[in-house]
Amino acid sequence: MRNPQSTAEPVYESRLPESLARVKRWLIAHHMTLMTIADTPHSIALGSAIGIFFGFTPLYPLKTLLSIAVAWISRCNKIAAAIAVTLHDVVIWAMPAIYIAEYQLGCWSLHRPAAHRIRFWQFGLHDYVNWHVFSRVVWPTFWPAFVGSLFLAIPSAIIVYVLMRLLVSRSRAPGK
Repeated sequence: MRNPQSTAEPVYESRLPESLARVKRWLIAHHMTLMTIADTPHSIALGSAIGIFFGFTPLYPLKTLLSIAVAWISRCNKIAAAIAVTLHDVVIWAMPAIYIAEYQLGCWSLHRPAAHRIRFWQFGLHDYVNWHVFSRVVWPTFWPAFVGSLFLAIPSAIIVYVLMRLLVSRSRAPGK
């Protein structure tokens, strides 16, 4: 008798570093999800572009909700928007560098000097709940970061729209 385990396909290990292998697995899993959504290529591509746009903004706690809301308002695919905005969560290790670059680009475009380094141990616990600290520390850095994020978010959203529309249209072509 033959051993049923000997006919099984061999399992190959990825030669990529663990962080890149994780990104690759996530992209493969969600690529098929995006391709099989029952919607028009325009709707899926626009939802993906909206998700990528909000992923670049410094609205971190609200980016998923905002992407779904804007996708709903613009009548495009909300699932595609949610998947695309979570792509930034997969590459979270690179986001601090992107946020710093966006902040510096925003300071440059607004003709503002970059803020000096803030040392958080200068603040007591009561300072963190005080509106005055928020208005002096958080708000002055938000506006340049938001403006700078537009320089990355808009071109990225346009590129993702074109690529996703092309990919979804090709995957649904009658000849395939």
